[in-house]
Amino acid sequence: DSRAAALGGMTLVAGLPTARSVTSRFDGWNHSLPSSSGNPATNVIPPRAAARLSIRFNALHTGAGLAERVAAVAASHGGTARAVVSGEAFLTPPGAFSALVAQAIEEETGLRPELSTTGGTSDARFLKDLAPVIEFGLVNATMHKVDEAVAVDDLEVLARIYARVIRAGLAERRGGDA
Repeated sequence: DSRAAALGGMTLVAGLPTARSVTSRFDGWNHSLPSSSGNPATNVIPPRAAARLSIRFNALHTGAGLAERVAAVAASHGGTARAVVSGEAFLTPPGAFSALVAQAIEEETGLRPELSTTGGTSDARFLKDLAPVIEFGLVNATMHKVDEAVAVDDLEVLARIYARVIRAGLAERRGGDA
């Protein structure tokens, strides 16, 4: 698929039913051991369980729709779910904007970029309703790690590409060359 996309993010905090039904079956099986019900110790079955899910989803889904589905599963097991949607997924279809960015990349690097929907969650999901967005930037082996680093030459090339995109975008708005 030759479209640029970013994934939305959702964190679900689910309260699951207690293990009382399981605990009840085992309570009393050995009368020399006390019941684990209500015991705050960390090495026994707790009276309450919680789970946190992080779901990355594409533009075929919405945060609300996924939250409903997870809530239904939790409810079917006697639990609850509270969703915190950090952003909706989006898809930027090929068009004038992606062509403008691709041209700037090719002019600066000599490489024709491939439009792709691979990648991870993007902060662009917070801007997609305000302006056209496209995912493009540096990729390196230390991205999002301790001591993240990037080659200065790569950063300079990226800055020149961004400058080309800005000049071309402004020229397009004015109806001429920049």
